[in-house]
Amino acid sequence: YVCLILEKKVRIKDREEKLMPYPEMMIYGMRQELAQLGIEETKSPEAVESAVKETDGIVMVVVNSVCGCAAGGVRPGIAMALQNSEAKPDKAITVFAGADIDATDTARAYFTGYMPSSPSIGFLKNGELVEMFERRDLEGRPPTVIAQALVEAFNKHCTKTEAANN
Repeated sequence: YVCLILEKKVRIKDREEKLMPYPEMMIYGMRQELAQLGIEETKSPEAVESAVKETDGIVMVVVNSVCGCAAGGVRPGIAMALQNSEAKPDKAITVFAGADIDATDTARAYFTGYMPSSPSIGFLKNGELVEMFERRDLEGRPPTVIAQALVEAFNKHCTKTEAANN
């Protein structure tokens, strides 16, 4: 059988299309960059729904990615923003595009009015999108610029609390 790989989908002659997630060993370090910041990994649709529905206030949803702009700008920018802002989201979660496929679809369903893109960062208040950073807003920007934009979003939507500063 001949396999054609298109957009993380595989078509095997005379068989159905299947989504092929990235191997965990390939993305482990990329996941850890956000997990080490205290951002909760949500690998299932149920985990995404639970995080959004059970959080009063702002949830920052990060759609992580293997691309260079995620590695060179977005993940470091998120780290800088969280370290340098008094205001922070009440909860921060992440899904990994191309790995947590169903969880990513669930997270993106909250990003109404926006096409799927990764990396991306959405801010939800009580389940409603209040601010969105698409790939085009992040790609090619240095971490300091991304961090500043995120700090501005934090200050606009989030509260300053003792818990957020720990």
